[in-house]
Amino acid sequence: MGRRGKLEVKRIDDDGSRLVTFCKRRGTLLKKARELAVLCDEDASLGLVVFSSTGNLAGDYCSPNTRYVARLICPVLSLMHARAPVTYIFPLSFVKLE
Repeated sequence: MGRRGKLEVKRIDDDGSRLVTFCKRRGTLLKKARELAVLCDEDASLGLVVFSSTGNLAGDYCSPNTRYVARLICPVLSLMHARAPVTYIFPLSFVKLE
């Protein structure tokens, strides 16, 4: 049986709880990216890079059928693997769920 209603998404205030939630959901997010790439096959190019709150690389995935996404992600990944400081990460925006 599915969930009734929408789950309210809000920031977790407690640092420890937020870190635990991030660690649990990171693997699921990467798994879903792989599944989406398989389902869409040639129709979509998929790239995902996940950073922790400290700016460390926490995971990455690029669909195997695309070189375009790899060209976008590789420079970022090489900076992260070299532990170079990242001064700009793509801006995030939040939208209100109705």
